[in-house]
Amino acid sequence: MISLSDVRVARENIVQVVNTTPILQSAQLSNICGNRVFLKAEHLQKTGAFKIRGAANKVKQVVEKGATFVTAASSGNHGQAVAYIANMLGIRATIVVPDDVIQSKLAAIQAYHGGIEKCGLTSSERLPRAEQLASEEGGVVVPPYDDPLIIAGQGTIGLELLDQLDEIDIVVVPIGGGGLISGILTAIKEIKPSVKIIGVEPEIANDTYMSLQNGAITSIPPTGTIADGLRATQPGSLTFPIVQHYVDDIVLVSEEQIKYAMRFVLERTKQLIEPSSAVTVAAAIYDKIGARQKNIVCVISGGNVDLSQLAKLV
Repeated sequence: MISLSDVRVARENIVQVVNTTPILQSAQLSNICGNRVFLKAEHLQKTGAFKIRGAANKVKQVVEKGATFVTAASSGNHGQAVAYIANMLGIRATIVVPDDVIQSKLAAIQAYHGGIEKCGLTSSERLPRAEQLASEEGGVVVPPYDDPLIIAGQGTIGLELLDQLDEIDIVVVPIGGGGLISGILTAIKEIKPSVKIIGVEPEIANDTYMSLQNGAITSIPPTGTIADGLRATQPGSLTFPIVQHYVDDIVLVSEEQIKYAMRFVLERTKQLIEPSSAVTVAAAIYDKIGARQKNIVCVISGGNVDLSQLAKLV
């Protein structure tokens, strides 16, 4: 497992790349939830999501070791982040995307001068192709979550939270492959173990929840949840032991609850967030956390919404 020192090193490594994102509040949201609710606004991060933290930490270090080409398998935020940091550092990047990639996400990757290769419909098809491209051209694959440098980069959010808020009782974090929550767990639990960390998954994408229940990594079938950033079919081999060791609870939210939370944030705070981010707000609104009069931080992981689908989502 990574350590707190790894997260602190990552913070120094990416400080010139990433933004320190703000903490937002909504009095109406707090009143509805019966708690003081804070939103950690990673949707206002560069590339529109937290993914740039881990990608920057990984790519900067491989470039220092001489890499001139990186690849990634991604349909969205991770691919954008890898393309952004590769372009910033002056190296090539190719992102392997699904055949049915959303046009807005494709355009975002290309805007950062990332190369595009389409391959299949699932991550199990894309990842081997990304690895093959890296092998053929002497490059490095940048994994989306199951990598120590990626996890440490995402953990810098936890350090920021402890700097920004004096009193935190609970931090609520979305779970896909587990890179975000495992990094935040490492940072916060090693500094202030009294803070509870609760993970959230969609009911129909509950691989980490099931893995925790079973005491071992458990796979689920591919899912069509609207929270497209949380569609992992199993947690990572590096992320799951951290979650298993530190997490206080994992809760589940329905598709309708995710939609309502996304719409609520848009209407009341004028912030457009992804369904994958809205799961944390849904957990707070629908009393999945089981707390009253506590200081709760909902991590808003990203805001890259396909605008053509916005009406359907809200």
